[in-house]
Amino acid sequence: MSLLFGAIGVLALVTNTGCTDNANGLVANLAEAEYPDLELGLAQRGPHFDVAYSRNVTALVGKTAQLNCRVHDLGNRTVSWIRHRDIHLLTSGRMTYTSDQRFISVHNPHTEDWILKIRFPQRRDSGVYECQVGTTPPIGHRMYLSVVEPLTTILGGPELFINMGSTINLTCVVQHSPEPPPAIRWTHNDQEINYDSPRGGVSVITEKGETTISHLLIQKAKVPDSGRYTCAPANANPRSVLVHVLSGEHPAAMQHGGQLRLQYPLSAALLSVIVALMGC
Repeated sequence: MSLLFGAIGVLALVTNTGCTDNANGLVANLAEAEYPDLELGLAQRGPHFDVAYSRNVTALVGKTAQLNCRVHDLGNRTVSWIRHRDIHLLTSGRMTYTSDQRFISVHNPHTEDWILKIRFPQRRDSGVYECQVGTTPPIGHRMYLSVVEPLTTILGGPELFINMGSTINLTCVVQHSPEPPPAIRWTHNDQEINYDSPRGGVSVITEKGETTISHLLIQKAKVPDSGRYTCAPANANPRSVLVHVLSGEHPAAMQHGGQLRLQYPLSAALLSVIVALMGC
């Protein structure tokens, strides 16, 4: 009988030991199976956008525009560009899915940047564009493209009437230009104005910035100073004004005392000082 109980005890011990080993093995196997996932979850967030390098863009009509989308930890996912106006898939990866050949996908394998290039953009191309990553579900980052056309204006135009002997003050304003015009050319009856001519008393003052302003000042206006004056910025459309220098007549559109009221930063006082110095 004791032999029987001893055998049962040994069997129980072996059985229990085996169960313990199996349980330990199962826990070990689970840990090995789960640990890489935990490690991956801690080390890798998955694809995400770098919004500091994926911003709204202002572009000039006719000049190539580029929308940049920077995606970290992309892995083997695909980046696509979608136009929100008509929910149109423009590109996927480096392939183009539109018949409009102005749209091109650009990607350098050594970078995380995916670029949508738009050649010869027009104002109608303005709107929301989305950079989308093919995760499940997809994630996207939206950017706004604003296509602008520089606007050139001559204050007081299209015609100005000036008293003979007063100062002609023409103010040309250039707006909506991505960068200030490198130069502004003034002409009189299609001839470039010579500021060193024997006539004297002719000068230009230009302030460059977000809005660029150029003032053409002509002292002691004479009848031959009448004609068409054109302001031609290097990166914007030209604008013209017709100037009439009159003697003894006072049309309603005449500049008061030959001076236009300024609506932009250069002060009337500064102009007056400059005009006075030119007359010395």
